[in-house]
Amino acid sequence: MKFVASDKSCLTWSGDCLVVGLSEESLPLTGLLSELNERVSGLLQELIDETDFKAKAGSSAVIRVGNDVRKLAIVGLGASEDLKLESLRRAAAAAAKLAKREKCASLGISFPIWNNSPERTTQTIAEGVTLAMHEDKRFKSDTDAPKVVLSDISLLDLVGYEAALETAAHVCDGVILARELVAAPPNVVTPTSMAETAADIAKEHGLTLKVLEQAECEELGMGAYLGVAMASEMPPKFIHLTYTPEGTPKRKLALIGKGLTFDSGGLNIKAGAGSMIELMKMDMGGAAAVLGAAKAIAQIKPDVEVHFISAATENMISGHAMHPGDILTASNGKTIEVNNTDAEGRLTLADALVYADKLGVDAMVDLATLTGACIVALGNDLAGLFSPDDELAGALANASEEAGEKLWRMPMEEKYFDGLKSIVADMKNTGPRPGGSITAALFLKQFVKDTAWAHLDIAGPVWSEKDNAYNNPGATGYGVRTLVQWILESN
Repeated sequence: MKFVASDKSCLTWSGDCLVVGLSEESLPLTGLLSELNERVSGLLQELIDETDFKAKAGSSAVIRVGNDVRKLAIVGLGASEDLKLESLRRAAAAAAKLAKREKCASLGISFPIWNNSPERTTQTIAEGVTLAMHEDKRFKSDTDAPKVVLSDISLLDLVGYEAALETAAHVCDGVILARELVAAPPNVVTPTSMAETAADIAKEHGLTLKVLEQAECEELGMGAYLGVAMASEMPPKFIHLTYTPEGTPKRKLALIGKGLTFDSGGLNIKAGAGSMIELMKMDMGGAAAVLGAAKAIAQIKPDVEVHFISAATENMISGHAMHPGDILTASNGKTIEVNNTDAEGRLTLADALVYADKLGVDAMVDLATLTGACIVALGNDLAGLFSPDDELAGALANASEEAGEKLWRMPMEEKYFDGLKSIVADMKNTGPRPGGSITAALFLKQFVKDTAWAHLDIAGPVWSEKDNAYNNPGATGYGVRTLVQWILESN
């Protein structure tokens, strides 16, 4: 697809499909919209009347017009006072899907400017269109291309904001990479292929890469991570990708992603209805988001040094598997009684957090499909945000609002750590069933010493079974946009 930040307006653009965003306050038509109605011989008002269009968010309608503009569509934006970037992103996605459904090759989008910021408006519309049009057909045998492909998108009255289009393209590159990593089966995405993906990013965009093999992880005392990796025939790969800007960086940050390319549950095998074992290819969703953010940041090039880290492995079953009751020693010397081998992600993250904590960064964020408890608490659309640092938590909340990825700050009730206390070790790897996402976060906190830290439990929003705005069913790429926005706001 080709995007153009156009100097044309809804009165002068011509092409297959013109989509106009209408707020509730724009009805009845006045000003520019009234002029547009005259241009199309009253068909805009006729469309509104015949469909009883009220401009509710998510609503749309289309009518055939004529030669200069073959089809005219309207998309509801809701009340003007409620207009957010996410409103525009979703409306842009709806516009693109409508144009595709109507077999249009060219699309003109005329939306209001958000918060007097044409740059952010341009970027957001382009993101919505690009992500809505992404289809992953790598594993389909039927790959026949449609006869008409949406190829030219003009963002009207936004001339001069080409840089925002470039930023949108880079962000979407990262989201699509994350989607395709999560969606790929576990016989395709392995710890080794994850390291190869990191190597591709490093080579293409000039980042530095260090991949620690098992022997090197053993030298660093990463007993928690390697305890999980023992049962797999796939060698573990500890990935450390670094983006370094030219000159002195304004800040140094670290992103750590849980990288379980498949999670069987180990000897506490996932079994029975609701175990979701068939979807455990998505247990590396945190690592996918981190690599997606790396791809985006490497192209946007902010004045921030960023470390992208994942302790990648599988959690499998074999004669080498860790047992319930085993005691593992993490790289900071803390001992962990394994009372459930299916709580493996926090074990890999423990050593990754210790490693990141020693890098001297200003702040670090981990992302993990960590607990079913977080899905129970927040459903499938929200991630849980855990942090003892109010400033960092606030920055991530603001970034998620701009990015349109929902999260909710959860409590870190310190007394709940009592449920993790072990008779024979420093702690167990799981606590009581109630508050499971909180005790998981408190477990991770034991492996952070000096650095401002936040944990995002993305178990819910990393995957969707339904078609939702710009997320087709399947992997969503959740987390990439929030991470990129947070880094850019740190710039």
